Amino acid sequence: MLENFWFNVEYGINHVLDINAYDHVLFLIVLTVPYVFRDWKRVLLLVTMFTLGHTLSLVLAAYGVVSVDAAMVEFLIPITIMVVALFNVFTSGKGAQREKVGVLFLSTLFFGLIHGLGFAREFKMLLGDSDNKLVLLLEFALGIELAQVIIVFIVLFLGYIVQTIFRFSKRDWIMVISAIVVGLVIPMILNSDFLS
Repeated sequence: MLENFWFNVEYGINHVLDINAYDHVLFLIVLTVPYVFRDWKRVLLLVTMFTLGHTLSLVLAAYGVVSVDAAMVEFLIPITIMVVALFNVFTSGKGAQREKVGVLFLSTLFFGLIHGLGFAREFKMLLGDSDNKLVLLLEFALGIELAQVIIVFIVLFLGYIVQTIFRFSKRDWIMVISAIVVGLVIPMILNSDFLS
């Protein structure tokens, strides 16, 4: 039982940290880059909203409630990353990330739903005809959350080093990282099967 638990948690961790599917990491980077360590509660809440959306779409897919066009989802995932990165570019230094829980949290939940749908097909194969779909989903979600917290910590830590030791302004840090991510997702969007 315990080894199954660890397998599923590890599967969730590997899903996020998979170097071949770095869209998840890119999304977390642009989500986290405007923040510093003292904002950890807010960042954790954002990341949890994303996990919640991701898990919800997996639940819906696992129980056959939704079925989506994979090519469209694969096209939408880099779009969600681009939207957050551009939001950072246009609002860096303006404190938009401090605003009420509204738009940013709802959009993060929505983006989580989209990212989850991108993984739904592979996840259904993992489930097979398991009786414990929900348990498996929760263990997997725990793995995702753990991996996301690791990435968030790394981004916050790098931000701290760059801004304190190298004296980068917070605005420049946000702009540079967001611009790099935009540069990485443009080819993902253009090479999408949805557009071809």
